Amino acid sequence: MASNTVLITGGAGYIGSHTTYACRAAGRPVVVLDNLSKGRRDLIPSDAVFYQGDVGDPKLVRQILEEHGVSEVIHFAGDIVVPESVALPLTYYQNNTCKTRSLLQVCVDLGVDRFVFSSTAAVYGEPERVPVSEDAPTLPANPYGTSKLMVEWMLRDAAAAHGLRYVALRYFNVAGADPQGRTGQATPQATHLIKVACEAATGKRDGIQVFGDDYDTPDGTCVRDYIHVSDLARAHVSALDHLAAGGESLTLNCGYGRGYSVREVIEVLNRVSGRPLTVRYAPRRAGDVATLVADASRLRAILDWAPEHEDLDVILRTALEWELSQAATV
Repeated sequence: MASNTVLITGGAGYIGSHTTYACRAAGRPVVVLDNLSKGRRDLIPSDAVFYQGDVGDPKLVRQILEEHGVSEVIHFAGDIVVPESVALPLTYYQNNTCKTRSLLQVCVDLGVDRFVFSSTAAVYGEPERVPVSEDAPTLPANPYGTSKLMVEWMLRDAAAAHGLRYVALRYFNVAGADPQGRTGQATPQATHLIKVACEAATGKRDGIQVFGDDYDTPDGTCVRDYIHVSDLARAHVSALDHLAAGGESLTLNCGYGRGYSVREVIEVLNRVSGRPLTVRYAPRRAGDVATLVADASRLRAILDWAPEHEDLDVILRTALEWELSQAATV
């Protein structure tokens, strides 16, 4: 049995595809499982084994783990849109929570005991203090955050009962694209600010909506901590290395510890693109919180990880270059 073959669920999606490249660059054999509802097969490396299927299918998951000698899992597959989770909570509990429980059961049954989970800063809700540390209260403000927090609870309990070791990575706002142009944010009808803004900058949209300008922030718009997707992908590889070396289970924030408002992001993109965006203001969206910035000191201290793209200009430039490359291929 191979000692470091990794199953990446949702590996044809945005963060998953970047992490697949990062794992291959680190020499890890990779098997990708994705139902392609949001991902694209052409975004993963040609030397990664690919299965189209559902992470909630235990028979398929068992087959993959056994046939490929999988010893570790990175789990991305799930739904991620906050307002949608408010409208469709049971869908989010099914896809994010119930299907992960199925995946964990197969892992426990087959002795796959190294697990990296794609969690979210949405588990914190509206934090009492900013930047927010991993020890802050978890009070999700929407079903998306709750669905992810429930998985963290399952991981904690499975670790205590079955010897599973895990790293739960709580992402702040992920943005940017592979600097080599191999993959990027390709989710249809994406709602992420930087993705939408870059689509507007390339003419794919006629402008951008800003949801709420009356928040208790310096300029009235939401403040977020943006992390470049390639840096986040390397954090997953570092998490696997930590577990492979016998490291204990961890919960870690993934961000840079610097917040930018929606208006600030738009101003920087206007400068980077040279094409000022048409901005329209709209009411607040359900489930959004005013400010969410990471205390990510634990990530840097414990894992062998340091950011390489810690600059909003770089994040926006790579995102824009990806969007331009996609517009050119249409």
